[in-house]
Amino acid sequence: MRAGETTLAGLLDGKKQFQVPLFQRPYSWQEEQLKQLWIDILEQAELIAEGTDGSTHFLGSVVHAPSPQHTMAFPRALVVDGQQRLTTLSLALAALRDHVKADDPDWASDISRRFLVNSRTQGDDAVKLMPTQADRATYKAYITATPPIADESKVGVAYRFFLAKLAEVVESQDQPPIEKIEEAIISRLTLVEVSADERDNVYRIFQSLNNTGLDLTQADLLRNYLFMHLPTRGEAVYENLWTPLQKRLDPKQIEHLIWLQLVLDGENRVRRQDVYRAEQTRFAATDRSETVYEAYVHELVRRSMHYQTMANPTLERNTAVRDALATLRRWDADVTAPLIILLLDYRERGLATNEQVARALGYIESHLVRRMICRIPSAGLNRSFTDLPGQLTDGVLVDEDIHQLLSAERRAWPTDAELLDAILAKPFYHYGRANQRTFVLRRLEESYGHPEPIDFATAKLTIEHVLPQTPGPEWLAVLAEDARDGEDPLDLHARIKHTLGNLTLTAQNSKLSNQPFQRKQDLLAYSHLELNQRIAATERWGAAEIEQRGRDLAKAAIDLWPAPLPRAGRSERGKDWSLLHQALAALPPGAWTTYGDLAALIGSAAQPVGAHLAQSTGVTNAWRVLNSVGRVAENFRWTGEDRGDVLEVLRTEGVRIDEKTKKADPEQRLSADDLASLLDLGDDTGGCP
Repeated sequence: MRAGETTLAGLLDGKKQFQVPLFQRPYSWQEEQLKQLWIDILEQAELIAEGTDGSTHFLGSVVHAPSPQHTMAFPRALVVDGQQRLTTLSLALAALRDHVKADDPDWASDISRRFLVNSRTQGDDAVKLMPTQADRATYKAYITATPPIADESKVGVAYRFFLAKLAEVVESQDQPPIEKIEEAIISRLTLVEVSADERDNVYRIFQSLNNTGLDLTQADLLRNYLFMHLPTRGEAVYENLWTPLQKRLDPKQIEHLIWLQLVLDGENRVRRQDVYRAEQTRFAATDRSETVYEAYVHELVRRSMHYQTMANPTLERNTAVRDALATLRRWDADVTAPLIILLLDYRERGLATNEQVARALGYIESHLVRRMICRIPSAGLNRSFTDLPGQLTDGVLVDEDIHQLLSAERRAWPTDAELLDAILAKPFYHYGRANQRTFVLRRLEESYGHPEPIDFATAKLTIEHVLPQTPGPEWLAVLAEDARDGEDPLDLHARIKHTLGNLTLTAQNSKLSNQPFQRKQDLLAYSHLELNQRIAATERWGAAEIEQRGRDLAKAAIDLWPAPLPRAGRSERGKDWSLLHQALAALPPGAWTTYGDLAALIGSAAQPVGAHLAQSTGVTNAWRVLNSVGRVAENFRWTGEDRGDVLEVLRTEGVRIDEKTKKADPEQRLSADDLASLLDLGDDTGGCP
């Protein structure tokens, strides 16, 4: 066998075909693997955009052997290992091609010709990768730009995942240009290509490759490297420093700490999977004496005490700092680690007081929470917090410095006005992680300073919709009273049910359920939560009451989470349409939605959604948005290429249209909740931390 490093471009460019044999499993990547790959792609694209000479990302191996159909004129190979990676990357490129096709057909054609299809070939020979039989027809349809109707296969899910992520990139100022993403996929994700000889038994190779063992971690590699360079001091250093370190932190924490030490020492572009190589490079620039290596371990041990406090805030002696650390721990955001370790380090060295550290941690909390409530994507947060330690100014109080740095416009810390608008209009229940949503409600409850506060550690609280998610006749009657400007009560319900003003915490979710408000009042009146006492004191519960409670919660939120510093020339962020574009990009064939559903998803109203779609060109699947009864809007016009009768287009995509009424089948409609589920925007597991 022959082995060598390559890229996707090196593997796929030219006329060829990789065939997946029968003994391989069907395509099986889940969203977890897709998300991680997307993070790796974005990271490489950012490095390209910055002109940074960072390391490429090693994706794994691709092992292949000559196919029985192999000829010199048309090379064909059997994929022994790596078919999941190849399939996923090919689908990502197909999504990229379809994303750019409307604006740049030449670019789209180039992607197809180079990486997806073989020119001047027919049938199965047309595609460069031929999956196993179970996936063959579906995969080929996406690669040849003819997506199947009503497809829910894993292949289709992966394709639409990338299509939605590309739509998000276009709308975000924090993410790299699309052309850099293409470059990252084809040239920055490295693979080890192993070519087997035709005499090799490919089935036995496959079996041996899948007998996995435990790999050495980055921390293992670095430890071995360090003690190899401590020939006389190694035993003492291991016994007095490294052994206590291993007792204090687990292997993953040690690896994280090594990365944090690199970041705090100015190496803030190193990825966690590259820390061993990065430290090797740094040591190579020193005199390599045993003193240097021993000093490094001493510093690692010193900072491990701060790491241990960050991971377990009960070890912190100062009450204000302990409470602030515990609060951030409940939020569960690893991105803040570099700044937290730095603040504890500053305090140890006498550069910050307990009060300054606590205030700085409060600014960090506010920055994270306000962004989540305002639904600002987390893209860029990792880079932001790894950059911050190197941007602090000597001689400036650390809490004031952090407040100033986090207030920079590019860091998108929402203002009071933006926070109020988000609390009133945006569907809070469909964003962030479940623990973060309950975190917000818990912190708001704590801000009221109840004389007998509830023990959140033992209380089994979940998020309750006061206006139920499935309203009965009594609730619909109330909504009919509140509907304005011809808005349908169900559309009003969809728009307000997930806003923060309609949500609370309770341990009686099953009892409250879809009960009328008067019954919920009786149950909430006995609650120990101030949040619920205030709801129980309200006479009715409709749109006006939900809005007023939203205003009350917004006032509490503004008092609880400090605002960014005002900046000259700061501009309020305009309407963010990125989530709408992502939802449409992820809409599967054979499904449709409405202007009201999209409005409820993004926290807007049907009219501005319709106006946006009418004025925007190149929005994927915009023709699949119908009015509330399932008809094409009277003023619908194609904004890009005129594809003719929109009803006929919908029919060809699998939407069932009634011939008499011209209405789409309501069973194929995706509601706002369906769209949120499609984009994985939250769930119903809102348990309190």
